[in-house]
Amino acid sequence: MFSTFRFVIVILTVALYTLPLMVVQEIALRTWFLSDRIVPRLWHRLTLRVLGVRVRMEGRPSRERPQMIVANHVSWLDILVLGSLDGVHFIAKSEMRSWPILGTFARQQRSVFVERERRRTSPEQAREIAERLADGDPMVLFAEGTTGDGNRLLPFKSTLFSAAQLALASDRAESVTVQPVAITYLSKGGLRLDRRERASLSWIGDTDLLPNLITVLQSRPVDIAVRYGDPIPFLAKGDRKTVTREAEAQVRAMLTAGLRGTEI
Repeated sequence: MFSTFRFVIVILTVALYTLPLMVVQEIALRTWFLSDRIVPRLWHRLTLRVLGVRVRMEGRPSRERPQMIVANHVSWLDILVLGSLDGVHFIAKSEMRSWPILGTFARQQRSVFVERERRRTSPEQAREIAERLADGDPMVLFAEGTTGDGNRLLPFKSTLFSAAQLALASDRAESVTVQPVAITYLSKGGLRLDRRERASLSWIGDTDLLPNLITVLQSRPVDIAVRYGDPIPFLAKGDRKTVTREAEAQVRAMLTAGLRGTEI
């Protein structure tokens, strides 16, 4: 069991480096001599280490820009995991703005906050994402629109894929690179997870963050694999639903292979 004392130590440790890093990040956002992608990546890596989460990367992330990374979504940990690997920005749900620590860092990391339930706002949100893509910011989209249990993939929603097409309207690129990514929760305490244990680590629906955090700490070390798929070129005249289906098929195949411990 993870004791209350150890839990307090973890929280204090995270707070110890978070506050000064927030100050540095604010300086980076207001000046030109420090990249605003360095501090978030460092914070994600430090926090994963404190939480006892180990990340294994498979495949090769594309360096083409504009780039949209399309991934499955299991937990709030996914943000730390992907953020630790590269200087990316997230398309996050609007409620995340008010989260303690994570919400502040999401704002400082220049995340785009979307309200998925309000369809009328989708065109405006897509335009904001498109502007960021056109500026060269790699954007992460959790295309299921919610979190799953880590054992199966939910259908991808194609609405925000339209941002990739809108980004090409600036004529600064001929295509947007869509890169599928599968996040697979593999083991805890050195033992491979079964379906029930994997679901217990997921963060679904209205589950409170604190109990899920305690579950993660009780399970340490937690091993997570991030597998990069084949980049998909999204052309100005491309069909977003076709690209969505292709990205979903790749993520499903990579997730299935990861869960089975096989190659694809």
